Amino acid sequence: MPPISTSQPPVIKSRIGAILRATSGNFLEQFDFFLFGFYAQDIAKAFFPAQNETAALLNAYGVFWLGALMRPVGAIVLGAYIDRIGRRQGLIVTLALMAVGTVAITFCPTYASIGIAATIIVLIGRLIQGFSAGVELGGVSVYLAEIATPGNRGFYTSFQSSSQQVAIFVAAIIGFILRESVPADTFLDSVGGIAKWRIPFFVGCLIIPVIFMLRRSLEETPAFLAMKKHPTASEVFASAIANWRIVVLGMMIAVLTTTTFYFITVYAPGFGKQLNLSPTGTLLVTLLVAITNFIWNPVGGAVSDRIGRKPVLLTIAGLALVTAYPALSWLAAEPTLGKLLAVQMMFSFYFGVYSGTMLGCLVEIVPAHVRTTCFSIAFALAAGIFGTATPFVSTKLIEMTHQDKASPAYWLMFGAALGIIATLTVYRGGRTIETREAVTA
Repeated sequence: MPPISTSQPPVIKSRIGAILRATSGNFLEQFDFFLFGFYAQDIAKAFFPAQNETAALLNAYGVFWLGALMRPVGAIVLGAYIDRIGRRQGLIVTLALMAVGTVAITFCPTYASIGIAATIIVLIGRLIQGFSAGVELGGVSVYLAEIATPGNRGFYTSFQSSSQQVAIFVAAIIGFILRESVPADTFLDSVGGIAKWRIPFFVGCLIIPVIFMLRRSLEETPAFLAMKKHPTASEVFASAIANWRIVVLGMMIAVLTTTTFYFITVYAPGFGKQLNLSPTGTLLVTLLVAITNFIWNPVGGAVSDRIGRKPVLLTIAGLALVTAYPALSWLAAEPTLGKLLAVQMMFSFYFGVYSGTMLGCLVEIVPAHVRTTCFSIAFALAAGIFGTATPFVSTKLIEMTHQDKASPAYWLMFGAALGIIATLTVYRGGRTIETREAVTA
């Protein structure tokens, strides 16, 4: 590990301000990711025509997934850049890339206007967004962990996830207002010549300059400045490869976070439609879920700071494993908005407490000098391979099980099982795997 300076590192002037500036870009990332999944049915009709509605929706979810598969690539390339250049500069670069992808999707003409070129442009936009998102979460989490006060690392890092919930709340509010104020048979109908599903994306474009100003005023972390030597890109890559086991275990721990998150947010509208529930009611449920997610994240982080990461991770993963299918079976038997709200609140509790704990766990188990890279790769793999596949897999499971609306629970249970196995391995013998086996390049 690179030597640490014995001189007193600079102090962050305002931690609250630093948290807001750091998480602002994270807000944009999740806002745009959420919009694509949330309006997948309308985007499918605009850019992915197919023989039937289910096929078009699967095409849109497939592109959503492909964009997420770029996360590991972004985690490796941009993670090495942040570990070498600095947290502040890296977070500015990720924001710029996310902005490019957002603009591309927002202003792309429909398939009816330019044919297959529209599909290609949207796909490229999603790939750029995925590349940026691969390190955005890791970069923000590491930044928050490095400015945290002693004994509060879990609480500080939890605000990375909480900022995402604000994005979901804002996006859902916009969608609710549009559906209520401008009624139409389909959301593809236009307002002043603009398809209504595009309006939230325009809002995302308008807030980009504001977030750029916030990110530009971000201070570098004292921990990074205190390092006498920062690893080169080749050293970062070598160390990440040497610590592959820690990265894989970190990915396994993060899977439950990503699958439950995408199930209760991005997949919610599609699931509501499959249950024949009101789109407006489903939006209201998603609004409430965003609020409870925001609350449970810091609660999870704070509790794990006091009693440890292991008991919280095992408790929540165990609950998810045994309750996911019964809960969804109960909902699917006689679907109502009240039942949907109850089930979503349960999963919101699981997600929030587990996520708030998991972020602190990942920061602690990866080697400090390649913290951003290893953290980002672990989470990017979890999100890219498992999390963002949730809408696609859930839709496919229902189709494969002859319309068993509770079948998406199998996917959530799989994530819970991975979390239990990885947590027991990481915290074996009362110490984290990082303290026993971390390898430096």
